[in-house]
Amino acid sequence: MDDKMNTQEKTIMFTGHRSQNLPFGFDESNIKCLKLKQIIKTQLCDLIEKEEAIHFISGMAIGIDLICAEIVLELKKEYSHISLECAIPCESQPDKWNETFKQRYYYILNECDKKTVLQKEYTNDCMHKRNKYMVDNSDIVMAVWNGTKSGTGYTVEYAKKKGRKILVFNP
Repeated sequence: MDDKMNTQEKTIMFTGHRSQNLPFGFDESNIKCLKLKQIIKTQLCDLIEKEEAIHFISGMAIGIDLICAEIVLELKKEYSHISLECAIPCESQPDKWNETFKQRYYYILNECDKKTVLQKEYTNDCMHKRNKYMVDNSDIVMAVWNGTKSGTGYTVEYAKKKGRKILVFNP
């Protein structure tokens, strides 16, 4: 029998736009980004306290994925019972990133509770496989999405088909 059937505890996955598609771009010191981070943090606290959310899954892409993973790591100081899983589409995910993003990526990997590498090499569908894995292994999808056709949009549609609870925040 599936463990999820025996417990009320929830798993939350994150999906959202890459930095270049966010209103503040790569400038995470922008007031819009700071407000979004606070909204996400407040929502996560509510999910932990009211929905018994204990496990969080990040796809580790630049943008919302890294931001949410960092917020979960910050919240672990207050909620020691929560865990972070990094769902990595392929081993080479960060290879072409700049040094700042690589440092953030490897810091999160070092601090997370579980690493799930879905495949060794990059393929055209490895991001979709990662997104499906995250939806299939979660109860709630937290999407930072402006409604456009995108990988995030695909993930939200897949989550709807799977009957997942979906929380959407327009950046």
